[in-house]
This record gives sequence, structure tokens and C-alpha cells, in this order.
Amino acid sequence: MKKNPSLHDSNAMTPLPMTRKEMKARRWDAIDILLISGDAYVDHPSFGTALLARVLEKEGFRVGIIAQPRWTTPDDFTVMGRPRLFAGITAGAVDSMLAHYTAFRKLRRDDAYTPGNVHGKRPNRASLVYTSMIRNAFPGLPVVLGGIEASMRRASHYDFWTDKIRRSILLDSKADLLVCGMGERAIVDIAHRLNGSDPYEKELLWGIPGTAFACSSQTDMSLYPYFPDPEHLEELPSHEAILEDAAALMGATLTIEKHSRQQGQWLIQKAGNQQVFFTSPALPLTTPELDALYSLPFTRRPHPHYKAPIPAAEMIQFSITAHRGCAAACTFCALTQHQGRQIQSRSTQSIVDEMNEFLKHPDWKGVISDLGGPTANMWGARCLSEPSECRREDCLFPRHCPHFKIDDESLVQLLHEVAAIQGVKHLRISSGIRYDLTDERHTFLRELIHEFVGGQLKVAPEHLCDPVLRLMRKPSMKVFEQFLHFFEEESRKAGKTQFLVPYLISAFPGCTDGDMKMLAEWLEKRNWRPRQVQCFIPTPGTVATAMFYAKIDTHGKRIYVATSDKQRMRQHHRLIPEETGDSGNRNPRSR
Repeated sequence: MKKNPSLHDSNAMTPLPMTRKEMKARRWDAIDILLISGDAYVDHPSFGTALLARVLEKEGFRVGIIAQPRWTTPDDFTVMGRPRLFAGITAGAVDSMLAHYTAFRKLRRDDAYTPGNVHGKRPNRASLVYTSMIRNAFPGLPVVLGGIEASMRRASHYDFWTDKIRRSILLDSKADLLVCGMGERAIVDIAHRLNGSDPYEKELLWGIPGTAFACSSQTDMSLYPYFPDPEHLEELPSHEAILEDAAALMGATLTIEKHSRQQGQWLIQKAGNQQVFFTSPALPLTTPELDALYSLPFTRRPHPHYKAPIPAAEMIQFSITAHRGCAAACTFCALTQHQGRQIQSRSTQSIVDEMNEFLKHPDWKGVISDLGGPTANMWGARCLSEPSECRREDCLFPRHCPHFKIDDESLVQLLHEVAAIQGVKHLRISSGIRYDLTDERHTFLRELIHEFVGGQLKVAPEHLCDPVLRLMRKPSMKVFEQFLHFFEEESRKAGKTQFLVPYLISAFPGCTDGDMKMLAEWLEKRNWRPRQVQCFIPTPGTVATAMFYAKIDTHGKRIYVATSDKQRMRQHHRLIPEETGDSGNRNPRSR
């Protein structure tokens, strides 16, 4: 196969092509792989499409990108011609329904992943629509789904916007394969399997770790050599069983959550005369592999044909992703199921090297907006036991697991080393932190408060009523109050006036009007008027969504759930005045 010309120095720092003209500039007559996204194309490692495109480019494949195509005509999908191998489709950084609608099913007015922050540049259920358009444009071309929308809808799931249980998105889209979670390993395997083979043999793609595929229930999978032994195959409640009994959704969700950390284990779910197989999760990336990803040549800019600014791109242009994964398993969060529970950290040298590249960038103004990940103070954390044998849902709840070790001192050293680089004026930590995760001396938290808070520190207690916090798998109210006292005392010692900005959730499953009244009174006593309040949205695939639908907790006990808009608004307006409405999206890098 001919090597990708974009790896040559002349093209190393240019975005991947989106047009025939850009293909011609690279002397390409065709592309190998087409990636389609519901987000604008920003050549930055925080954007999944850009990251996977650069990974494939390094492997020698010619990759084209179509971002936010019109879905009323095939013209945007065919602009670069038929790809030689396959099309990869993602709805973008968030589920397309969440991107469009508020907690009260009202249309949002903005979209941080779109030029000009305008709404409406992606369709509802973008994965389904884009797949249909590609099928019509290029009959027979293998189609692979990925991203958060596909990943969290990989099995039968509750869809809040229609108030119905929907089948696996793989079945509804009729795609050939679905990549679950972070997709670097899987997409490279897919590309190499299809390269030089007959792309019409969809069985070529079956069995890849970290993927899901569908076939007829009559297919004898035992004939395939990669199929696991019966003891390594667990059956989920079928789609029909979930339709019949809401509690079955909770059982399926908890099994999928457990599966996300079990190497060698497959799942199966039946739906009518079809069956969906979920292979063993892909192995987490090692530190050298993660370092290699972030050494790829990103421009850290939107594609030059965009004229209006893209808010998400501006927010994270000079941020540094230090690690992946989250050892917590908050029931409302998709992180653990999507990125995994095992922390995957970059080396200090890799992070310093990336920072030194900032100094050469024409847009650099001396401010690192964030150095972190899903949870900033989990960099370098590790499990001393065998993760695949762990039976805990969460390393931090109901108490810190003794096998989960953090390294506050090394993290503080990393922050100071980066901050000391000549040309760095400010280093801020914008990622969320776990205030219940610290060493005995509070090394990281103390240094964070003294050196790396820009006046405000965002934290996510989510609620302050212990029964609700237990359902969320979050630390108790007492722990937050202790941290609040610590924050105020350390800020005073540092001679700084600093404030906590709490993220809070209203109408969470199990939360009563009385719980919201207690929270509102606690805030009022401290003269806090929080603006970062999100009414709970049951997003597909999370444990909290199963709670919302089945009205039970993870042990099957009945709980109160505010399901109607009237009930949900009543709780929400305890904290947010009615005239301000829904608080909208959170930080694009959160959850």
C-alpha cells in the first residue's frame, strides 16, 4: 500500500482533507477511509474524529473527513468520492438528542461544537441518519459506528425523548460494526482487516475487541475460531424481556457496566430474530501508546474553511489531556463505560513535550486552560490488584478502595514542572476534581488551592442529601462540608479570595421534593445562588437512567422518581428561578 503523503514534512501540520481540492493538494486520487462527524472538524486531540484520523494517517491510510454534512442530499457525503475501505460515523462529542434538547425537551439555542455556536447543524439521531445517507451514496461500503452516541446505545436502552425502549443502535442503523468506547485499537484493526480483503465479507470485522456486531439468531457462532467458550459468554436480558419488565433494564445495565472492566468476557443480547454480540473490551492503552497518540501532528485549530469561531475549540485549544479513564462510577455518568475504569496516564516527558510544542504555535498566549482529564487528580493513579477480578462498581464509593493508589506528590511535581516552562504565564486546572481523593497530607488539594485556581474552582458535589448521594455513588454531605472548610482555610492562608462553583443536579432518581428543599435551605444559609444546576437528563446506557425508567435502585428497591415535566420543573426551580429556565450544556469536556 502506498504510504500516506500527509506524513511527509510538507503536510505534517495541515488538517486532513474535506474536499477534492485538498485531496488534489496531497496528490490523492482517492481516500481509503471516510470519517463523518456531527461536530465541526477541529484538528485537536480532544476531538475523537481528529484523533482517530491522525492515528489512521500514521498507519499509512488516506483519510478524508466530512463534518456536519447536510442530510437532505447525498452531495456532501460524496464530495471526496467512494472510500476504498470503509466509512466511520460518529454523532459527535455528545449524543445528538442531548445536543438538541434540554432536560424539558425544548430545543436548545446553541451548539458549542458548531461554528458560530448555532443550533441545527446535525440531525436528530445522527448515527442513524448518516448511516442511511452513506448506504444510499455508496451501496455495499462497510459502515462502522463509534462515539458516545453509538457506544452508550449499543444495547437495548431507554430513550428519554420518546419515552420508549429502543433496540441496539447497531440494529436500527444496520451498520456493520459498532466500536464501544475509545476506538484507537479497534479502528486500526478494522482498517488493516479490510485492506487487501473483500470488504463485502462483513464477517471480517467480527470478533475485534471493543466492538459489537449483529447477526441472525440462526447463525452458529461456534463455527468461528474467535468465539469464546460458553463460560466467557454472558447473556443480557433480551430486548423483549426489557419491554415486558422494566427491572430487566437495570439488570442489563449493571451487567454492561461490569463487562466494561472484564477482559475475555463477551455479552450477547437477543432482539427478535437477531442477536448482538459484544466482544471483550479493548485493552487499555499503555503509557508509551498514549504518549504516541499525543505526539501526532495536530494543528490545534478548526479547519481553515470555517469563518465563525467554535466555542468548544476555543475552550480547549491549549489544554492538555494527561490521562484517560475514571476510577469512580457515578451512576449518572458515561465515563467509566466509555473510557474504562482503569486510569491510563501519559508520562511527564510526553506532557512537557506537548507543552513545548505550544510555544511554537502562532496562537499561543501563555495560558494553559487545563491540565487534567475526566478527573484531574487521578493522573498516575493505579490499581494494585487485578482489575478484571474486581467486583466493586466504584473504586471510591462507598469508601476509597485500599488497592487504588494515587500519587499526589508526582502530580504536584508535574504541575510545577509544566508551570515553570519559560513562556507559560498561567496554568489552570479546569477538569473536575474528586475532593474525596487525596493523600493524608492533602498534598494535591493544598497545592491546587494555593497555586492553580484562577479565582474559582469548579467541583461537583451534585447534591447534598445523603440518600440521593448514595444513589449517585457520590461522597457524603459531610465530606463536602469538610472540603469546603479546607478550601476556605487554605485560600485564606494563600492570601486569596477564591470561590467554589458547585455543579448540582435536580430531579435525580430517588430525589424527593423534601430533598431539594433541604438542599435549597443549605445553599441559602450560605448565601449561595448556584447557576451550574442541571435537571437530570436520562441519557442512554447509564445506571441512573435505568433507575429513572424502572423506578428502582441498583438493589431492586423501589424509589421515588420525578418523571413528569411538572414534577421535574418543581424540583429544578427550587434552585433555579423559573424565569431562567434550563441551564443547558455543561463544559464540553465534562461527562
